[in-house]
Amino acid sequence: MDQFGMFDEKKPARKKITRVLLWNVLTILVLVMSLCVLSVYFLIYMDPNSVLNPFPPPTLFPTFAQPTPTITLRFTLVPSWTPTSEVIQATDTPAPTHTPIVTDTPVASPTPLGSVIPSTPGEFAFVVQPGSPSAISWTTFHPDAGCDWTGVAGQATSLNGEAVRGLFVQLGGSMPGVDTVNKQVMTGLAEEYGPGGFEITVANEMLASDGTLWIQLLDQQNLPLSDRVYFNTFADCEKNLIIIYFDQVR
Repeated sequence: MDQFGMFDEKKPARKKITRVLLWNVLTILVLVMSLCVLSVYFLIYMDPNSVLNPFPPPTLFPTFAQPTPTITLRFTLVPSWTPTSEVIQATDTPAPTHTPIVTDTPVASPTPLGSVIPSTPGEFAFVVQPGSPSAISWTTFHPDAGCDWTGVAGQATSLNGEAVRGLFVQLGGSMPGVDTVNKQVMTGLAEEYGPGGFEITVANEMLASDGTLWIQLLDQQNLPLSDRVYFNTFADCEKNLIIIYFDQVR
């Protein structure tokens, strides 16, 4: 009986060894798994876009480069125009008496008016075209505008016959009821008169004047490119638009 009792006492020791071994194995597995988890965290920390990261950072939009500012000329002149450094002091000369042409029938073609002060040949780069100024009806260019207005329009062309854009057109003088008229536009903004066309509304009604208004071409420094061209206006629906064309001569 004593021998059997001895064998019974040794059995719990084997179970204890088995349990210790099991815990050791589990401990090693936990350590291995912990190392794996730490390794995955380290890889994700080093490379957030890694395939191991279940929540990769959002894709950033590309950064747009700021545009480089460039200097653009305000106006463009044709190559054939050469500015002159000579400053011409314009002088006001009393206009001679001008008698408007009166007809009883509607005018079918522009009525030549002639400049009140003719330009001196060779003094300016631009002169008026033969036949300018002329008075025509508003229906030629503005059929829907009505005739209750007074305007002056035209175009500037270069030596080779091309339109000249970017020149200033100065309107000055006086009209009945208006002591001083001072308006300025640019060639190329009224293409109905040609690629280098311009148009100025003198008044919002038909007004007659006798050589008290003038227009003049200026460059971008406001230096004169043409002489002052004086013209008449008419309180006539068939002559409420004055046409003046400029040609470059040098």
